[in-house]
Amino acid sequence: MTSVVIAAHNEAAVIGRCLDSLLADAAPGEFDVTVAANGCTDDTVRVAAARGVRVIDLPDPGKPGALNAGDLAAAGFPRVYLDADVILTTDGLRALAAACATHPAATARRELDLTGRPLLVRAYFSVHRHLPALRTGLFGRGVIALSADGRSRFTTFPDLVADDLFVDSLFTADEKQQVSSVPSVVATPRKTRDLVRRLIRVRAGNTAMRAAAARGEIKADVRPSGRSSWLKDVVLRRPWLAPAAICYVGITVYAALQARRHPATDWGRDESTRQEEAHA
Repeated sequence: MTSVVIAAHNEAAVIGRCLDSLLADAAPGEFDVTVAANGCTDDTVRVAAARGVRVIDLPDPGKPGALNAGDLAAAGFPRVYLDADVILTTDGLRALAAACATHPAATARRELDLTGRPLLVRAYFSVHRHLPALRTGLFGRGVIALSADGRSRFTTFPDLVADDLFVDSLFTADEKQQVSSVPSVVATPRKTRDLVRRLIRVRAGNTAMRAAAARGEIKADVRPSGRSSWLKDVVLRRPWLAPAAICYVGITVYAALQARRHPATDWGRDESTRQEEAHA
């Protein structure tokens, strides 16, 4: 039985549509779904429970702890880790589970929702979407599927942000499959300041993960930061993106500087994509 673990902190606005899409065409008992609500002060628990899935109500916020609690409750494999704000269909979940029969790790094709976004956000993602790391990595999609063998590569999620970078580091390129037929619709920030806030979290989390690996605190070969990839792999091959690259570099450098001042100890997430009216 395929198990799905969703860590959710104040996700009442989006958890309903996530679960509705995931379970829309599912047969009774086909999937084992656990929502690990952590430190929620909204209706996340009520909205998720109304969909008939297992809900764990944890008192303290923190994604690593939520993922670990969800893992303990999950019943089977493949094991799919899904972000609450990502839309994945029933057929998409089935396809990811099937991919785990031949690969220990699988993910979906990244599809960006840029509808109505401001110019700077669209400029940033016009460069970012072409980075090679996003074609070969498990991160940036909000969904990772692991076979039983893949999940055996580690015991628990480390108490660090950047859980997707951690999992990605446990597998070689040949062991990871991107299922191109399955889109993972990722909502981009609706405002530039929310994009910067998200990047600060990502930068700080990735830096902390790499530092922990360097100290031997986690056993993973964390991929290095490709700081010049935006130029050599993207803009030099697509010179028409040069104007957008100016925006990309400015936003990236500012976020990197801010990340040095802000520890990656909380979700630090983009709230602009979670403003939709909560589903009853």
